[in-house]
Amino acid sequence: MKAYVIERAGGPEALQLRDIASPEPGADEVQIRVRAFGLNRAEVYLRAGKLGDIAAPRVPGIEAVGEVIHDPSGTFRIGQRVATAMGGLQFARNGSYAEQATVLRDNLIAVDGIDLPWEELAALPQAYLTVWGALDKRLGIGPGQTLLVRGATSSVGMAAVAYAKARGLKVIATTRSADNGLRLRDIGADEIVVDGGEIAGSVREIAPAGVDAALEVVGASTVRDTLKTLRPFGAVSVIGLLGGPPSLERLHLMLDLPGASALSFFPSGLLGTPALPLRDSPLAWIAGEIAARRMPSLRSETFEVDEVRRAHSVMEADRALGKLVVRV
Repeated sequence: MKAYVIERAGGPEALQLRDIASPEPGADEVQIRVRAFGLNRAEVYLRAGKLGDIAAPRVPGIEAVGEVIHDPSGTFRIGQRVATAMGGLQFARNGSYAEQATVLRDNLIAVDGIDLPWEELAALPQAYLTVWGALDKRLGIGPGQTLLVRGATSSVGMAAVAYAKARGLKVIATTRSADNGLRLRDIGADEIVVDGGEIAGSVREIAPAGVDAALEVVGASTVRDTLKTLRPFGAVSVIGLLGGPPSLERLHLMLDLPGASALSFFPSGLLGTPALPLRDSPLAWIAGEIAARRMPSLRSETFEVDEVRRAHSVMEADRALGKLVVRV
């Protein structure tokens, strides 16, 4: 099969299109024909050597959509449309930048019967499953609540805005540029706050009693300020590290944390594990809502398989407002 391989760290030119063997699925795996995949920062970090030394050739990619080729257990039928994310992709097994992928069955979700093209489906798995894990499983969101999404113009931030709005929440979204406000409103944001580094005062003007929950995509560099937006018993879940290293120095439990509040980090590596099985994930429902145009498309640009290097350059330059996908 054709696959992109990284043999040494570097820029986009480190992505080499090669012919490699397609691994046969084991007892707990399924082999799929990849039709499209979304791009993520994790692949850029791998390519650039930020995830450790590249001691052996690596196939990047942590999500994909496609059709089942072979499931030894018979759980999924040949030709069934499926989506996958994480489950060791790119880390413990070949990733999704390939014509075929062998993935863990527990990380596979059926999306058949949904009238969406492959490139639209490819914009969903990693972003929306991460958002589901953080918002539903960690923060326990519900209709009528107020949610702050800090870093809302990232692809996962945009997914959080769209998903929370579809679930009946009031959404406050932050962006560093007022120019992005219209796009955020289009996907569901009720209020826009321009983030100059400190937003707690502006958020409190919108929600004087504090927000019920906050999704922190920027990370450790802004989380103290995000905590100040919470009501008592509110909670923040950190899912991104766009602002730098994942460490807090001298966190004061009494001064930095509002009364009875909670702070957590949600890692997408939990997806598909016994702690977070995907059988009750809302991915198929989300795809159906997008197909019915009750939720917005977050796809910003589609690349052909021979344009992956250019796609990485676009992502690194922060020129995309939405999800970048590649059609295989």
